[in-house]
Amino acid sequence: MLKINGERLWASLMAMAEIGATARGGSCRLALSGEDKVGRELFSGWCLDAGLTLSIDGIGNLFARRAGTDPQAAPVMMGSHLDTQPEGGRFDGVYGVLAGLEVVRRLDDLGIKTRKPLEIAVWTNEEGARFTPAMLGSAVFTGTLALEKALSIEDNDGVTVAQALKRTGYDGQRALGGTVDAYFEAHIEQGPILEDNAKSIGVVSGGQAIRWLDVCVEGMAAHAGTTPMPLRKDALYGAAQMIQALEALAGDFAPEGLTTVGQLNIAKSSRNTIPGMVNFTVDLRHHRDAAIEVMEQQVRSRLQDIAAKRGLSLSVNPHWISPATPFDADCVAAVQQAVDALGYAQQPIVSGAGHDAIHLARFCPTAMIFIPCVGGLSHNEAEDVLPEDVRRGTDVLLNAVLTRAGQVE
Repeated sequence: MLKINGERLWASLMAMAEIGATARGGSCRLALSGEDKVGRELFSGWCLDAGLTLSIDGIGNLFARRAGTDPQAAPVMMGSHLDTQPEGGRFDGVYGVLAGLEVVRRLDDLGIKTRKPLEIAVWTNEEGARFTPAMLGSAVFTGTLALEKALSIEDNDGVTVAQALKRTGYDGQRALGGTVDAYFEAHIEQGPILEDNAKSIGVVSGGQAIRWLDVCVEGMAAHAGTTPMPLRKDALYGAAQMIQALEALAGDFAPEGLTTVGQLNIAKSSRNTIPGMVNFTVDLRHHRDAAIEVMEQQVRSRLQDIAAKRGLSLSVNPHWISPATPFDADCVAAVQQAVDALGYAQQPIVSGAGHDAIHLARFCPTAMIFIPCVGGLSHNEAEDVLPEDVRRGTDVLLNAVLTRAGQVE
């Protein structure tokens, strides 16, 4: 079985981490920002040095292509994203992109040609930290989201995706979509399961269902010093009770059911005013679609009961839905065969996070490879991985992709 150059890959990861480096050792490259542009340019330079051809589509997805011997064959694609959270880590997303580059570099080292072309994809705005929804670029590429709608999305400063693409020079001309033979994405797990089980590789069978809800709780703003407690319609106290109910709901669907309130806003807040309106987000996750449907029904029911008892108005609106997504059996088998042949400690795993691979799985045969992250920590400046795990995961990627693309003797 073939193995990659681990030192070269690690050096590339560390060089990319210098772009948008944060004070506490993380990275900040928000999608289509100046830092994201510099990161893309560094990657593009490496790709040109490797003899790859570059193209950019209308949503800013960047593709680097290595030709195959069959000009009619669809490409085998690898990739992930270079954008980060505002205080993100050095490996989330970027590992998958640079692992793809290392696969190509290693094939060049060994003089190996493939029948099918290889492409490395850098997907736009995977994180959703600047523009929502997350996985924006892959959603447009696969037809899940219309280009026109995506281009009109604004960030918190009122800058649209279209404006950001133009400012950074990533408003490309490559046609969206196209035929893809298969897609493989290497990624850090972003959770503690592999590390806790002392496994180097997670063979990912698919992604769990995700639902994002927007909740608005409306009461009545009033003076904090003159309104008796029994007469108040305090939106924040109501929201606090609702959030506790959401935590209890997760326990009813344990261990696979997860609930998170990641954002909360008090409208027109003031120190001595009873909150009249509170908005918060709900993130629901479960391995099965049927279960997450029941979870959402329970969210609506339990929150409405609390609102009614407190004399509050409530609205719960869907923001984004991602069904449970199984990965392609043949692609997963290629990953499994590679890790078995390499002899690395591994286990099957379901992806708990959203990834571009989830969109791609509904578009073409897809699989993912997970490696452990230290302490299961991600979306944090302290995010870390071990160099040997980075190497092992990319060894698996190399051999799985080569199986799919076909080595030319």
